Amino acid sequence: MNHPRILMSPPDFFGVHYAINPWMDPAEWGKDARALAAASHDQWLELHAVLSDLGAWLELMPAAAGLPDLVFTANAAVVMNRKALLARFRFPERRGEEAHVAATFRALQSRGVIDEIATLPEGVTLEGAGDCVFDRTRSLFWLGYGPRSDAAAASVVEDTFGLDVVPLELVDPRFYHMDTALSVLPCGEVMVVPEAFSARGREIIAAHVPAAQRIGIGGSDAEKLCANAVCIGDALVMSSCSERLRAQLCERGYRVIATPLTSFLRSGGSAFCLTLRLDLMSARARQSQPLVPAKAGT
Repeated sequence: MNHPRILMSPPDFFGVHYAINPWMDPAEWGKDARALAAASHDQWLELHAVLSDLGAWLELMPAAAGLPDLVFTANAAVVMNRKALLARFRFPERRGEEAHVAATFRALQSRGVIDEIATLPEGVTLEGAGDCVFDRTRSLFWLGYGPRSDAAAASVVEDTFGLDVVPLELVDPRFYHMDTALSVLPCGEVMVVPEAFSARGREIIAAHVPAAQRIGIGGSDAEKLCANAVCIGDALVMSSCSERLRAQLCERGYRVIATPLTSFLRSGGSAFCLTLRLDLMSARARQSQPLVPAKAGT
């Protein structure tokens, strides 16, 4: 059985304490902060249990006071072929995470979970796998730029991992990271929120992904961040979705597992945002260097 290795961080200090995207409303959160914080713990634990039941090996990055968005581990780094490229954040509210993330990855390296740690050049911003989504079918990264990450990060990712990178401009502030607007499914289909991208971006997606493999997401499904799904085998884990989208995915052979993440939606995040795959391998690396798993952290 394949055991995906996933990094998560408990929401011990999670809350909407500032606003750096349109989803975040500190005043609304503050009206019921205690109940919302309790709900975030329950929802995170349920997601953790779902992923564990699907066979994932779950590593934990400790929570830290003053870093409410540390729970969104997808933003911590891009990890491929046992190498981690650590994130650099656009907004000062999140830059405090960088030292904590670096310490976590040094600990993972000491345990043999990863082999190398790389950093971005000064002045280049890239918010981890949140803006750098791997497409195994096409052996490339989809890189979102504009709101949070720089287009210049594309060449850094190419040089670091030796894989093609397709940069796409994100133009709708609601879909500020690539992982809120695009999800690559295990059999090569791509769920995409068209309005998240510029006209040129939509053309680029169409050039790479045949129409039969594009699944458009709009309306309430886009606003539920259905594209922000975790894919394990034939299971697609997300907060919720319409019956129409569920039927489309089931017709293609996928199981939709809905686990409510409404507290995290208030911060603009969902299932994918709360996870970071540590075990992704390119086709070439899988052939030349079979992965020998380290012991699971949890």
